[in-house]
Amino acid sequence: MDLSKKLPRRGKVPLLAAHRGVCGANIPCNTLAAYEIALRQGADIIELDVSKSSDGEFFAFHPGMEPVYLKCGKMISEMTAKEVREVPLLNQDEVPTHYRVPSLAEALAFLKDRAYINVDKFWTDVEGIAACIRRAGVEKQVIVKTFLDEESLSAVEKYAPDLNFMPLVRHKDTATGPLLKRNINLCGCEVLFDKDTDEVISDEYIAAMHKKGLFIWANAIVYDEKDVISAGHTDDLSLTGDPAAGWGFFLDKGVDVIQTDWPLMVRQYIGRARRNG
Repeated sequence: MDLSKKLPRRGKVPLLAAHRGVCGANIPCNTLAAYEIALRQGADIIELDVSKSSDGEFFAFHPGMEPVYLKCGKMISEMTAKEVREVPLLNQDEVPTHYRVPSLAEALAFLKDRAYINVDKFWTDVEGIAACIRRAGVEKQVIVKTFLDEESLSAVEKYAPDLNFMPLVRHKDTATGPLLKRNINLCGCEVLFDKDTDEVISDEYIAAMHKKGLFIWANAIVYDEKDVISAGHTDDLSLTGDPAAGWGFFLDKGVDVIQTDWPLMVRQYIGRARRNG
């Protein structure tokens, strides 16, 4: 699988990115089981997070969420890799399961040649995570992302100039022009917006990005209700109220990727929307 500077959309249908896989009930997020379910539900991209143990091994886990998913009294950064492997993940009722936190190497091997892989938290250790990606042989499958601070961008230039790179931009994009002049394999932008009038979700901006061969990644997920990053066009709205104003908004805008916690439901909605013209 090779992004080749642009995600290959399914005709006019956006690709679906599963946020930490698909989890719930007894299946914790960021596990191989969650990734497998997401693929079976039609996800094209698996988004995963990265944490690092005290002895330097990378794991597929969202940093700082240990009190929620592990409740072991320690952060992964304070544990050895052996300790991390011994701690059970909790299900949604906070009951221990047989699932364990997979290493990043295990997650990448599991997804090799099966889906695109969005590696979040790449900025926490660009050199080390890039090396892990190369050892797994998934360079052409991954999309890595960072914020726009110079330290992160310089590290990408030095250690990952060939990896498909996507910055996070909010409200207005001041990044694309400068990044296209750097030794960075820019493939698109993850756009965050508070209002429908923000530049990064305007028809003109999306058309200009597509003309450059760059993709637009938008988010239907709600990570924090105090900071909704899609002006209310969310999974919540789509599932409980008006899907045309949620997922349908992104279809109408022509975004290339929708990140969601509900890929099967989005896939079904897209199918209905296409049949209804």
